[in-house]
Amino acid sequence: MKAIMVMFDSLNRHMLPPYGCDWVHAPNFERLAERTAVFETSYVCSMPCMPARRDLHTGRPNFLHRSWGPLEPFDDSMPKMLREAGIHSHLVTDHYHYWEEGAGNYGTKYSTWEAIRGQEGDLWRGQVAKPEVPESVWPRNDRMWYQDWINRKAFSKEDDFPQFRTFESGMDFINRNKEEDNWFLQIETFDPHEPFFSSQESKSIYKEHYEKYKGKHFDWPPYRKVKEEPEEIEHVRFEYASLVSMCDSRLGKILDMMDEHSMWDDTMLIVWTDHGFMLGEHECWAKCWMPFYEEIARTPFFVWDPRSKVQGERRHSLVQPSIDLAPTLLEFFGLEPTKDMLGKSLKETIANDKKVGEYGIFGMHGYHVNVTDGKHVYMRGPVTEKNIPLNEYTLMPTHMQGSFSTEELRKTSGLAVPFQFTKECQTLKIPSDRGIMGDERVKDGLPTMLFNVEKDPGQMTPVLDPAKESEMEDALRGLMAECDAPVEQYERLGL
Repeated sequence: MKAIMVMFDSLNRHMLPPYGCDWVHAPNFERLAERTAVFETSYVCSMPCMPARRDLHTGRPNFLHRSWGPLEPFDDSMPKMLREAGIHSHLVTDHYHYWEEGAGNYGTKYSTWEAIRGQEGDLWRGQVAKPEVPESVWPRNDRMWYQDWINRKAFSKEDDFPQFRTFESGMDFINRNKEEDNWFLQIETFDPHEPFFSSQESKSIYKEHYEKYKGKHFDWPPYRKVKEEPEEIEHVRFEYASLVSMCDSRLGKILDMMDEHSMWDDTMLIVWTDHGFMLGEHECWAKCWMPFYEEIARTPFFVWDPRSKVQGERRHSLVQPSIDLAPTLLEFFGLEPTKDMLGKSLKETIANDKKVGEYGIFGMHGYHVNVTDGKHVYMRGPVTEKNIPLNEYTLMPTHMQGSFSTEELRKTSGLAVPFQFTKECQTLKIPSDRGIMGDERVKDGLPTMLFNVEKDPGQMTPVLDPAKESEMEDALRGLMAECDAPVEQYERLGL
């Protein structure tokens, strides 16, 4: 048996034709939906990028215990488990956060892995002089901004783009190994993550818009409230759509290979994303500072399982791919998940929509802790002053781009009592300075809210329903207990 996972970053469900979008050109996503089980109630778990990938390896939520970081020494790793069982696991990716200090050990868990350079502010091409940059709707003056423009100069034609080279490398792996058995391939692209930099071929699909728009450059929205004019908001949505269309063209190449080599008979195909992205909804740009509305939290998810051969059908059961895919892939290859994996195999959900759970928990370290039953979303906000106590539990004290500072490490209050999943290992307990209350973007805090997303999918109006809120609060307590959440998380949330 073989499995191919195609993973996108920041792919919006509501911008895809299989989920009702009628203006984004993505015929291969439509083709994908015809060949797979399409999940209607798929939610994120840990946010954002690398926390979601730690979930993918470990099959459990991790955002209650720490923020962005590497895999911990005690973490289970699905690709490593496959490798150790004689199943070749290969990662090809242009997601440059993998080779930053805060995620430097993920690729090493695969049998082999390949890095494609150049996305966003990847510290790749060396240039001493500042590059020329266009006048922008949102001008910046930081290293990432200038590095991105240095990197862009390397992409003069469509097949230079990191996404294209990532898929070409993935296709090369398939071509060289299609006659072999027992392998797992993860093709992971940073797109359509911001900046929404796409090829001219993809932009030409939306020619009418680009001929009409005469404003400043704008393909990289800030992480804040929307201040831009309506035509600028519309423009950045077309920039995003162009990048989605570019993703669609590469997805089509994988579907072509599945057809050409008759791989549907013995190869699982998974297509998913870590989270969505706000494009002006709720007057918000981006993610990670506002409540995780449906545009971010409810994700597209497609699976072909050659055993059940379900295609063109919708699945409505609540699932969380970031924690469910580890046990699903292990089961597909005849392996058992570890006792610390809290996600569930989706074999029967794919086959006949069997439920794997009543509730799902999701969030980001130090912000709301959210729970959903697929019809309601309960966002539990902090109640304590300054959002404390809040701690990082880790043996790998790094943030995204560097180690914890000596000042942070001096605040360590010794070693914590082991959690259920740390395999009797004690961890550092480091007070977090990454709470929300000092952040200007969320200066009013994060209020507790309940939404009926079945009746109000846009989450325009929180509902007052004490009985339902009590039910969701109980579910949240239960899920936090299952995760062995630190005691101060209950205190912080008033639970």
